[in-house]
Amino acid sequence: MSKIVYMDNAATTAVKPEVLTAMMPFFNESYGNASSVYNLGQKSKEYLDNARLRIANCIGAKQNEVFFTSCGSEADNWAIKGVAFANEKKGKHIITSKIEHHAVLHTCEYLEKKGFEVTYLDVDKFGKINLEQLEKEIREDTILISIMFANNEVGTIQDIKQIGSIAKKHKVIFHTDAVQAFGSVDIKVSDFNIDLLSFSAHKIGGPKGVGFMYKRRGIKCESLIHGGAQEMNKRAGTENLAFIEGMAVALESAYANLESHNEYLIKLRDYFINKLTNSIDYIQLNGHPTDRLPGNVNMSIHFVEGEGLLLSLDMENIAASSGSACTSGSLDPSHVLLSMGITHEIAHGSLRFSLSTENTYEEVDFVVEKLIEIVSRLREMSPLYEQVEK
Repeated sequence: MSKIVYMDNAATTAVKPEVLTAMMPFFNESYGNASSVYNLGQKSKEYLDNARLRIANCIGAKQNEVFFTSCGSEADNWAIKGVAFANEKKGKHIITSKIEHHAVLHTCEYLEKKGFEVTYLDVDKFGKINLEQLEKEIREDTILISIMFANNEVGTIQDIKQIGSIAKKHKVIFHTDAVQAFGSVDIKVSDFNIDLLSFSAHKIGGPKGVGFMYKRRGIKCESLIHGGAQEMNKRAGTENLAFIEGMAVALESAYANLESHNEYLIKLRDYFINKLTNSIDYIQLNGHPTDRLPGNVNMSIHFVEGEGLLLSLDMENIAASSGSACTSGSLDPSHVLLSMGITHEIAHGSLRFSLSTENTYEEVDFVVEKLIEIVSRLREMSPLYEQVEK
């Protein structure tokens, strides 16, 4: 194919045309600072309030429960650190899982240095936590449970409703990193007993550099960024109105097209998985076979290195990844795959394809055809594969 075959939508997505159109007026027409008292600024505040209300309506929240951030990582940091420091007199125990995004894991490691204790839950071979283990780990001093909605690498969707119910039963605050789940799951925060939620716009056709944190009214949470009265005195910094409007449009579009998009992606994903497993030997699917994101295809191909696979795919104009884009520069195998019990050798040969409705069956056929050639060539240089064949 002459054009690039883009299958790394879990890393980022192209901005949707309707999103870009909605953003443009805020760069050179309605460019006022929403904190200014004159008409241009107050008009911007109206647009800001309107975007906040529309986003809140999408997730079944109140308008004053949505706080704008620069990204999902900031929202994760704010939710976890904010709750920890606001509630440390009650307790210093936090529960999370071993397969969280590093925005959560590194934040928890930071808090451990500040005197907090963190329990990291195991996951099974599909990447799911054990709900009984979760409940057993809750203590009198447990102040926060943070479990991601859907894993960004293997696509496994957690039993968020049950986790939320357990947290509510024990009066523990529940945060979920839902960055990868939006666009694939109809998330209404009250249905899942979610107290705090993190989101990033660029995963669903919105711009990079904007996200939001949902915080249920009444939850104590310290500010992360100080210096101004923006975001209801909780997050300083002039709001990026153009990007916020783009995020609102992207979110509304995602919810409006959720059912049709999922129907198409599940069929395309399963076609892709079946074609790969029937065409290449010594290959395995990572993540839950059914409770997974509609567009996620994470495979481990034995006896080859993921880096070699990615470079070879790139030479064919195919964009994929070996895991999280935030750790793509690391030579270490995925912490997610290792936590699922996959060996270092097999984890090193992992590939993640994340599909969108822009992808086609023709593209899948092309990728599989090229992958067969690439794997065959790389395995010819593998002494381990030669031993297995003998």
